[in-house]
Amino acid sequence: MTFNFYELCWFYFIYSFIGWCVEVCAAAVQKKKFINRGFVSGPLCPIYGTGAVAFAVFLPELRTNPFFLFLGGAILASFIEFVTGALLEKLFHKKWWDYSGIRFNFEGYICVRYSLLWGVFALILTYFINPAFAVLIHMIPQLLGVIALWVLAVLLVLDMVGTTLAIRGMQKQLEQISQLTGGIEQVSRLLENAITRKIIRRMEKAFPAISTETLKKHAVKKEKSEVFAQGCSFYKLFSLFIIGAFLGDITETIFCLVTTGRLMSRSSVVYGPFSIVWGLGCTLLTAILYQIRNKSDSYIFIAGTLLGGAYEYVCSVFTELVFGTVFWDYSGFLFNLGGRINLLYCFFWGIAAVVWMKLLYPFLSKWIEKLPRRIGTILCNVMIIFMIVNCLISALALARYEERQRAGGQTPAAAENALEEFLDERFDDQRMERIYPNAKIVN
Repeated sequence: MTFNFYELCWFYFIYSFIGWCVEVCAAAVQKKKFINRGFVSGPLCPIYGTGAVAFAVFLPELRTNPFFLFLGGAILASFIEFVTGALLEKLFHKKWWDYSGIRFNFEGYICVRYSLLWGVFALILTYFINPAFAVLIHMIPQLLGVIALWVLAVLLVLDMVGTTLAIRGMQKQLEQISQLTGGIEQVSRLLENAITRKIIRRMEKAFPAISTETLKKHAVKKEKSEVFAQGCSFYKLFSLFIIGAFLGDITETIFCLVTTGRLMSRSSVVYGPFSIVWGLGCTLLTAILYQIRNKSDSYIFIAGTLLGGAYEYVCSVFTELVFGTVFWDYSGFLFNLGGRINLLYCFFWGIAAVVWMKLLYPFLSKWIEKLPRRIGTILCNVMIIFMIVNCLISALALARYEERQRAGGQTPAAAENALEEFLDERFDDQRMERIYPNAKIVN
């Protein structure tokens, strides 16, 4: 059973509210008092809504096999929880939840106990609750439902922006005051600011790890670095995205040549040898595994295997939903999951994670940082514009190619406007099939 965008939006808010209720009740049992455990001030926990929508989008095709559905739910939810936890820690310098005290945890972000519980929820939601909610949603008058969703969305965005700005603004002001005066009195005055006081007080109660005492410790003097893309910065990650996209394309091309004897394009875009899946994979692995780069090879291998498998599965479903095209199919491999991932290639992701974090990343990071700051910034900005345009044209070309295929391969004369004429002329079927030799149009 598939769900449309309207239903998914309702799922997001319904499950965000249910998740908030669960968190509040759990906190009430532990602390014996009411505590708003949500990131935002309203009665919502967005991570639960995100997980529920991900289940509704990515897991329905596994409903015929309960075991795979359970496994897929556990992996997908763990992936979302891990990424969310790592990103929040990178933004706010502290863990928002910590499973370090629970056995079989990974960096305190996820643990086997809750991953298995998410798998059970995937079964219950997919087989019972989501279909029931879909019926209830359609009992709401369509116009009223759309208006309600817009109101909820606007309120949520304002709430999230306000909360984020309050915390980030407080951190920056603490740093500035510390740099200018180094005094505690000014810091204390800032903490009494009427605008941020209420939000910060609520966040301290819900998440003690990001208390004002923690923020004070981070309000230390920082000297402006003249090194380009130092640490795990935006420009460093984007540079690695470009390098990873290029190396991934070359690696896949060579692998196909060795295994099949055919030299075929493995690019994701129409201009240049770039594999977006590999580029995003390298960026994601670096951003998430950066903190554990000094761990053992086996530790990084397990993390890379799980993250890579979940990432590839999500990419496969996403491209099929958006472009109506399947770019790879592992149905002929043993231990595959819906033809989207297979155990062998998941292990390959694990090996790639070890090679990347232990060998390639340190080497590439060092050379990226050797670029003059001004030149590096200009190059990155140019490549950002190029890749945005490249991805946009590639998406349009794929959409037009799909239209021609569904219409029985009509000639460019069937184009209805100048854009379609351009796409038919520059990206005809022959060229598209050469760039995407394994692409399959999904009916």
